[in-house]
Amino acid sequence: SCLCGVSVRQVLASPEMERSEERDGGEGMVEQELGSGPRGLKLRREIDLWSAVSLIAGCMIGSGIFMSPQGVLVYMGSPGASLVVWAACGLMATLGALCYAELGALIPESGGDYAYILRTFGSLPGFLVIYAFVLVGRPAAVAAISLSFAEYAVAPFYPGCCSLPQVVVKGVAATGILLLMLVNCWSSRLATTLTNMCTMAKVLSLLVIVVGGAVVLGQGRGRTEAFLHAFQNTTQQAGRIGIAFYQGLWSFDGWNSLNCVMEELRNPHQNLVWALVIAMPLVTSLYIMVNISYLLVLSPSEILSSDAMAVSWGNQVLGAWAWLVPVAAVLSTFGSANVTYFSGSRLCYVAGREGHMPQLLSMVHVHHLTPVPALMFTAAVALVLIIPGNFRTIVNFLSLIAWLIYGTAISCLLYLRMKEKNLPRPYKVPTFIPFIMLLVSVYLVLVPIIDHPQMEFLYIFLFLLGGFPAYLLFVYFQCQPKCLQMATLHLQLLLEVVPTTK
Repeated sequence: SCLCGVSVRQVLASPEMERSEERDGGEGMVEQELGSGPRGLKLRREIDLWSAVSLIAGCMIGSGIFMSPQGVLVYMGSPGASLVVWAACGLMATLGALCYAELGALIPESGGDYAYILRTFGSLPGFLVIYAFVLVGRPAAVAAISLSFAEYAVAPFYPGCCSLPQVVVKGVAATGILLLMLVNCWSSRLATTLTNMCTMAKVLSLLVIVVGGAVVLGQGRGRTEAFLHAFQNTTQQAGRIGIAFYQGLWSFDGWNSLNCVMEELRNPHQNLVWALVIAMPLVTSLYIMVNISYLLVLSPSEILSSDAMAVSWGNQVLGAWAWLVPVAAVLSTFGSANVTYFSGSRLCYVAGREGHMPQLLSMVHVHHLTPVPALMFTAAVALVLIIPGNFRTIVNFLSLIAWLIYGTAISCLLYLRMKEKNLPRPYKVPTFIPFIMLLVSVYLVLVPIIDHPQMEFLYIFLFLLGGFPAYLLFVYFQCQPKCLQMATLHLQLLLEVVPTTK
């Protein structure tokens, strides 16, 4: 199966790949012999097992658990059905993560979905993935998480206000994105340290919510009426159920974030699987218990009417210590934005290296060894998307694109099972799991469009169609204006960046 002129078997078995693994194996050293051929600058292997667990959990635990319970309850119509959706979302994310673990072992490259689709189905499908994710997907995710971060940061300064001033919220979100850009450009190690600290803070904050709900129940003050008629008013519309899953799965988004940075992961074959085994059950159990705590303290009408639901929970449970909740929510969402930004910039970086984005985006800083152009590009697009965006619309927009791409990536696994049966597989999932996830992906893409059509879906379709002429113009015919080449040269000198190797 020849893929872009290079087969999967050739990619995995090439001597250069083997030498690269030998050079990088476990130590994270970097070849800095500039101008010495293939042994040039590379990103360091800075991510160990616990940093990998922190990266996955840190990406998943963020804005979703503080914002999405409202959306799930709105579309499902009942507390019991919303809890079922949360449990199902955790199971789906875990199964998807196991499929991606096998793909990561087969194709040990950074880039995640993009790398797998590119190596399996060729250049055009790979370009469409990167076109959707780099130009909109990842920056929009950073924008959505930054908006929720800003809402929780601003909420304490406007007590009793039903609607927060959007100018202030978006200004704070933009400031957060710029701060993340500075941290990530300065040092990848500093960025992972920030992730580890924020992950500890967000896990502790969720445990506080869980324990607080248990205390309220033990004191007999819990709102158990929500559980007595748990499934009353549950929706029967398939489209609304699909969108409810969009809202819930947003909270689990990030289960594949480690696949985007495989080339920076130490001992990738072993640590990828172990990180998933530790992180996924932890996050799923926390999410279900936090939702139960919300329902014990707040009535469904209070949940639906609150702009900052966790703050409302804290005001009723913690009293004078209620200020801890917005602080924890700010740290949680900020850490999640950092991980999403970190992994999203790596997609941009890999796309530039493969020739599907401008070459400048594949370069790294000569001293800090960070992909500065890719980081700056991702931040710039996220800043633009903040201006017209709101959280729920961005989530629905992103979820459709994401599950279309996830389904395509999982089909890569099934294709390689049939066509490349003899490839070495350090890790393998039962065949029924990718089949289930492929069916789930088809459901989540088609049913909301058919049963509950929205204008956002038309915009997505038109946007994806635009990828075909873009591919023909810039990749197939390689149209590169001289002004772009000159701009690349000047920016390379200004930013002090150089090309890299795999």
